[in-house]
Amino acid sequence: MSTAGERPRLAVLVSGSGRSLANLLECSAAGSLPARVVLVVASRPGLGAEAVARRHGVEVAVIPRDGALARDWSARVFGACRDAGATLVVMAGWLHLLPIPADFASRTINIHPALLPAFGGKGFHGLHVHRAVLARGCTVSGCTVHLVDDEYDHGRILVQRTVPVLADDTPESLAARVFAAECRALPEAIGRFAAGSLP
Repeated sequence: MSTAGERPRLAVLVSGSGRSLANLLECSAAGSLPARVVLVVASRPGLGAEAVARRHGVEVAVIPRDGALARDWSARVFGACRDAGATLVVMAGWLHLLPIPADFASRTINIHPALLPAFGGKGFHGLHVHRAVLARGCTVSGCTVHLVDDEYDHGRILVQRTVPVLADDTPESLAARVFAAECRALPEAIGRFAAGSLP
């Protein structure tokens, strides 16, 4: 884990538009996030997140799986993180199960748009999560930042934030409210890592 006083160097793993990445970059630039994004790893070319990173002058590594074994893909992804000197790996919209090497086992976190352990696991991402929450009749939802292990959405919970589920919610309106909570929860977890206060 990071020790107090150090500014974590983040490698951010992405598979989509890069909204969470953009939030981290903006928070870092504003001084409200005590960390710096040094690398963005994209799971395929042409992602919106890649354009977000390049606009902010952040190095991008596009590392598609291309049929590789999971362990070999993991070695390439985390090798790039090591080469960039990353001290914390942040999965922000990364949609793939990736074996975590031992040296990153307590230094890889993920943000998930539900209150884990509910509505987690393979296939539970994006609007699929919010549709399931509404179908179940939940009165609250939220987001979870957790340590990543070798199972989907399974590692130790670090930070959670809740939001109400409203009677007239659609998956899209609930998603917007949860994403606003994510924009606070993920920087909070990174800040706690920087302070050495995560478990």
